[in-house]
Amino acid sequence: MRRAAAELNAVKMDRRDLVRIGPFRDGAKQEHHEETLLRWRRRIARELQEQDEPERAGGRQCHLAGIDWRRILVEQTRDGAQRTWWLPRAVVRLLDAAEHTETRWLRAARTRQTGATVAEPPSRHRPARTADAPKTPSVDAPQTPSPDRPAAPLRPYNGELKGHLYSVLSRKPGISRKVAGWACAVCRTAPAAVLDHCHEHGYVRAPLCHSCNTQERPDHLYSNDIRVADRYTRLFHTDAADWLRHWHRCPGCRARTTLPLPHLAAWTAHTACRPLRPTHRDPGSSCGRKPCGALRVSWTGSHHAPASCQFTVVVDLCPSGEHRVLAHVPYREAVERFGIWLAETVPAVAAEAGPDRLDDLPAQIRPVIADTSSEGQALF
Repeated sequence: MRRAAAELNAVKMDRRDLVRIGPFRDGAKQEHHEETLLRWRRRIARELQEQDEPERAGGRQCHLAGIDWRRILVEQTRDGAQRTWWLPRAVVRLLDAAEHTETRWLRAARTRQTGATVAEPPSRHRPARTADAPKTPSVDAPQTPSPDRPAAPLRPYNGELKGHLYSVLSRKPGISRKVAGWACAVCRTAPAAVLDHCHEHGYVRAPLCHSCNTQERPDHLYSNDIRVADRYTRLFHTDAADWLRHWHRCPGCRARTTLPLPHLAAWTAHTACRPLRPTHRDPGSSCGRKPCGALRVSWTGSHHAPASCQFTVVVDLCPSGEHRVLAHVPYREAVERFGIWLAETVPAVAAEAGPDRLDDLPAQIRPVIADTSSEGQALF
């Protein structure tokens, strides 16, 4: 308990790095069939919906796994009507890990209880055991997991789902339980919860935890318009090698040395057009200046018609003029810039990509329709 408390106190929390936890159109999905006691997403959603009813909300405890989530919960409204709930990413990872551990614990306890209730019938040919005879365990007795004997640890993902189509794999029975047995393929610490897949080519990339899956997902304002937030610094700078290797698990993206259209648009605005973004004086900053406004990128056309597809990078709410256009970048030019940057940033990933790298790439690609409604949890 002391070690767990020390590890909990050592967690660093960035209140600007938020993860949306609800509400979602289809509700908070339970990835396991077991009814765990924590179920933190459902509990938070239920308590927030009941907060306007004092007789039901009075005296309710708001601690989950030792965390007072009400003190760090962030509520945001969209269009003045729809409200969304957010928690820091570090807290989401802790709660996901606690719920996963509880699920495995209850499953092991249930298995132990079931094995204890099923008694083996006595055999006629087996001699009766006297009081002085020692108890010897049966050789054929199954070794069931229990709370005293914890279940096997999470196994690392080693490309077992390489080349599989998400539309086929997601319909197989028991896939949720199988995914939960892996560690997240990006952070490698939290339990996996969803199958991340490429929406342009339809291939499974790898199992991810909710936190990494949300961090990767583009922040869509509309179907072809995304906000470029500060979290893209991790995707394209501090943790670029891990994320680029993960994105290129899709055979289609790897063979074309590119990224899916929303990710390529975000990279173009955040990285390629960084020198074009205006700045303003900021005495509190180390360099004395800070970027102004909010960066946004939109596009016309699609990757299926590269000649007519174009990115438009703008700065909203800039003091020098709202909706200031920074650049118009054709899709093909963005792909070429990305290929050069990839070779300089992660040479190992770039060496495995290219038109001559057609490993496990079928002759006919099956594109899927991307859901950009920002309502599901298992999209990107």
